[in-house]
Amino acid sequence: MEIKKIFELKTPDLGDTEKIELIKWYAKIGEPIKEGQEILELVTDKAAFPVEAPMDGMLAEIRVPEGSVVQKYEILGVMELAS
Repeated sequence: MEIKKIFELKTPDLGDTEKIELIKWYAKIGEPIKEGQEILELVTDKAAFPVEAPMDGMLAEIRVPEGSVVQKYEILGVMELAS
């Protein structure tokens, strides 16, 4: 049985902001992702923040759809890590 390593993509701490919205998923489920590739974009009342993949892998799950308001450290999606 193969054990897959996963990484939870969480909303980063964007400082003192009241509203964080996930406006765009650039990655698609099942698509290979390279470390540093922009995979989603968050926006606050102050600025837009692209979120990059922390390592090579594949987007396995999207837990929060585009247009959703999210909290700090909320799990947005799940990556399977490249072996």
